[in-house]
Amino acid sequence: MKNRSRHANYNIAYFLSDILLASLAFVITSLIFKCKYIANLDYYILHASAIFLIIVFNNSKRLYDTTLFFYFDRWLNYLSWDFIYSNGLVIVLAFWVGRCKVSIFFYLMFCIIEYIFLLLSAFGMRKILRKRKTYASRTLLVGSKEMYEKVLRFIGHNSMSVDVIGYLAETDDIPENDKTPYLGSIEQLEEIVHSHQIDQVFFMQHRARPVNYEKYVALCLEMGLITRVIERPYHVQRASSTLCSIGPYPALTYHNVVLNAYAKFAKRVIDIAGSLFGIIIFGIPMIIVAIMIKIDSKGPVIFKQERVGMNGRRFKMYKFRSMVADAEKRKKELEDKNKVSGGYMFKIKDDPRITRVGKFIRKTSIDELPQLFNVLFGTMSLVGTRPPTVDEVARYDTRHWRRLSIKPGITGMWQTSGRSEITNFEEVVALDTYYIDNWSIWLDLKIIIKTLVQLILKRTGAY
Repeated sequence: MKNRSRHANYNIAYFLSDILLASLAFVITSLIFKCKYIANLDYYILHASAIFLIIVFNNSKRLYDTTLFFYFDRWLNYLSWDFIYSNGLVIVLAFWVGRCKVSIFFYLMFCIIEYIFLLLSAFGMRKILRKRKTYASRTLLVGSKEMYEKVLRFIGHNSMSVDVIGYLAETDDIPENDKTPYLGSIEQLEEIVHSHQIDQVFFMQHRARPVNYEKYVALCLEMGLITRVIERPYHVQRASSTLCSIGPYPALTYHNVVLNAYAKFAKRVIDIAGSLFGIIIFGIPMIIVAIMIKIDSKGPVIFKQERVGMNGRRFKMYKFRSMVADAEKRKKELEDKNKVSGGYMFKIKDDPRITRVGKFIRKTSIDELPQLFNVLFGTMSLVGTRPPTVDEVARYDTRHWRRLSIKPGITGMWQTSGRSEITNFEEVVALDTYYIDNWSIWLDLKIIIKTLVQLILKRTGAY
């Protein structure tokens, strides 16, 4: 309990340090401007609002909890974004909504000095905390020597206040010449905790030989110790991991798609806006094309084909009909002319099934305009991977399924990187995988612009 009080006091010290240094930033800014605004109450209100919001944002990220692991890059990232959010909110509310008469130059100077001081506060307080072992939790690690050395190295590079006393092994079969601070076997846990005045215990799980620590965790909790269980996660190539809770159970989530909830929302907003804009702009040309198709050949104006979307979901993709009505039936007769090896895609040059109007609308990519409705309805995206047919997906290997982890698009990396000139399906998969791994709004905009220039104005890569 005594150790917990020390941590609580130090959190308050860190909290007060931010307030004091932010206030000092305000004083220094006032001196720079020769105390010109010292009597104006609006400046003090603005200063207090900025400090209050940065404290709230920092506290929401638990930056004042010095018992947490925070590497320098993550701590700097959290602090910087919290600073941007808080001061950005103040600027919007004070200068735009409230029409505040405070000098914007004064406030910007204050923001610069405040940010520097907040960095000094965080860095200085954590440095002091790490140097003074008096305020560090006396910690016992339990697990293998291998895990002890790895965890110890990680602890040495983060902001957590930890004084590692030694480790207990899962067995007592330890070499005599072992120079690491081995204190005994796990069976001696209670004795070691008492004799070394331990504050907290880390149980280090080894993936290759997992140990049931349940009774030892219960023992530590019964003694009132802070207890942590360090799981050894599976290493999955190109995958990121996040920790969350499902009810009372911790869940480690692996993913290799960069579109999180916010990214999906942003992408969906762009899709809706872009598809509506396209439908309005190309509405009349689409009506004209529909009439031309009806006059040119028998059959429906819109060609509907079942395609495979995100994670195997099937949907009807719309295109202007550019081939004869029985094109699907005649496809088997032409399979030997397919330029894409393995049958993963179907592309042939000078396809005899294409109509006269079809040649024009395929050359200019006008045949794909009805897919704007697919985008509006949510089955496709403006930018994504090429939507495969059902028979193409049936031939996929396991590694090919990753290209189905996002919504298919009207255009994408494949279409803007050679389109029909690429006959190796593995190159198509590589381009799609690159897009999935490196997605950003700017990449989508770049692909859209490149599509308009390359495929419509230059008319390249389509047949």
